[in-house]
Amino acid sequence: METYRIGIDVGGTHTDAVLLDEHNQVVAETKSSTTKDVTTGIYAAMHKVITEAKVDTKKIRYAMLGTTHCTNAIVERKGLNEIAVVRIGAPATLAVKPLTGVPEDLRDVLGKYVYLVRGGHEFDGREIVHLDEAHLYKIAEEIKGKVSSVAITSVFSPVSREHEERARDIFTEVLGSEIAISLSSEIGSVGLLERENATILNASVVNVAKTTAQGFIQALKNEGIEANVFFGQNDGTLMSIDYAVTYPIFTVACGPTNSLRGASYLTDLKDAIVVDVGGTTSDVGILVNSFPRESSLAVEIGGARTNFRMPDLVSIGLGGGTIVRLKDNGEFTIGPDSVGYRLPEKALIFGGDTLTTTDVAVALGKAELGDPSKVAHLDKELLEKVYGKMVEMVEEAIDKIKTSADPIPVILVGGGSILFPTELKGASQVIRPEHSGVANAIGSAISQVSGQIEKIYLLDEVGRENALEQAKEEAKAEAVNAGADKDSLVIVDIEDVPLAYLPGNATRVRVKASGALQ
Repeated sequence: METYRIGIDVGGTHTDAVLLDEHNQVVAETKSSTTKDVTTGIYAAMHKVITEAKVDTKKIRYAMLGTTHCTNAIVERKGLNEIAVVRIGAPATLAVKPLTGVPEDLRDVLGKYVYLVRGGHEFDGREIVHLDEAHLYKIAEEIKGKVSSVAITSVFSPVSREHEERARDIFTEVLGSEIAISLSSEIGSVGLLERENATILNASVVNVAKTTAQGFIQALKNEGIEANVFFGQNDGTLMSIDYAVTYPIFTVACGPTNSLRGASYLTDLKDAIVVDVGGTTSDVGILVNSFPRESSLAVEIGGARTNFRMPDLVSIGLGGGTIVRLKDNGEFTIGPDSVGYRLPEKALIFGGDTLTTTDVAVALGKAELGDPSKVAHLDKELLEKVYGKMVEMVEEAIDKIKTSADPIPVILVGGGSILFPTELKGASQVIRPEHSGVANAIGSAISQVSGQIEKIYLLDEVGRENALEQAKEEAKAEAVNAGADKDSLVIVDIEDVPLAYLPGNATRVRVKASGALQ
């Protein structure tokens, strides 16, 4: 029986949707404006693509959503859970309180119930002090009925999860299984404060993720679709609804990674630079073996420093709706502000009153769109300079993300990719594949499911081979948890970094496994 899958990706300007057949060929594609509440735009795009495709909705088996709901909630400080922050690390970590370095307005929202509990481990897994279980029971009674989500962080929990897991059991016992509990050992890597911040942010967006998931499932049902639903996560793979509601923070930045995966699929290239040109910004990322390269730096989300995995991206304020201002003396500015999703009413070529980068490309004959006569009066010589600067901005971003001076293929995707030429400095070739405008939605629809594990092993005790084997098995188990088919699993990434500053021949091992949908 023929089956279909629907992929939806929410960008700052457009919400894109595609319907693919069982051979991952595009049956229908559409773009709708992203709405302020995000959800309405998703429903509109979904309805549009299904209506256009004229396929039997009962044959749509999978639905994938790449969404900005959680990112927006953190950035706008809206719809966040009432949370309790519990750090297991007294007396060792009393000098630096939880939520240190988090912007004040976010601290006001998330810092109402903050507790420091005796416990935690050394870097080699030894207990610093016994876990103060009586204190945990007291906290649980205190926050009962006041919070809906708990963030638990223990010192060196990536080495030993014991105290975090015991704390979780106590909170579940007192508060019931309805309460959402986020453990730092499952979210961030070794650094305490950044890992704690990532866990706090994760705990704060659980309700947003639940509401989004329920709304999406309901919208599918309204269209007569009973599909397996998956969310895009920021390493270019998918996760099941249950997994997404437990780890909603992993949806942050899944849009650009979807575009990278879609670009790889549309061009059959495994290693390349991808320029994803949206309405407001352009994201430049790099594909390594078909997956987005991961950032090795701490990442700020909504002003809070975190250290969980994020794609390595260079973002520039240049998109299809970016505003261009010409001055009388022949100078000009490009952006960083944009007309965004209002491009079809604001741009000159559509009868609007604002000069945008799209108008510049149309006036110079680089793109065919709207009514070129509406920009015919503009000074071509000045526009050539503007266009030169636009190209230069993209070339600079490409140069920043490259790891060597050698030319490398560049793939242009996104709705605004028509603005740029097929020759760029530093590129061995520039490819703009068919369906490049909806590469992000295609990326979300074709993605596999993955699981990742990051742990510190003392090689003197376990040996390198055993450590790697153990980590591989755990990564595979994570992937199956997230919804992958056990028989199709492959290890896509292994990294082990010796930690010279720790005794016992310690090494940090990170393994990622991915597989097809169940």
